[in-house]
Amino acid sequence: MENADPSARRDLEDYFERLVPENDPHFIHTYEGPDDMPSHIKMALTRSSENIPFSNGQSLMGTWQGLFLWEHRIAPHKRKLTVTIIGEER
Repeated sequence: MENADPSARRDLEDYFERLVPENDPHFIHTYEGPDDMPSHIKMALTRSSENIPFSNGQSLMGTWQGLFLWEHRIAPHKRKLTVTIIGEER
């Protein structure tokens, strides 16, 4: 994801808020609040895992790329991050 200009991330967040608004009268699954169903839809439209290339202990992401965790819920939630390293030891 573009990471050099913070407006890229803000535009993405704003777009998703317009695309999947809270309090949509068509949503039935709202047990945990107005952001419940929108968070499920946003998760389905975004990735929940990422592959990041490394070589010699350095990330090979491009100059303008960055990595961020995008929480789709309003209330804070505890999340667990799992890192799996695949490759050969040198």
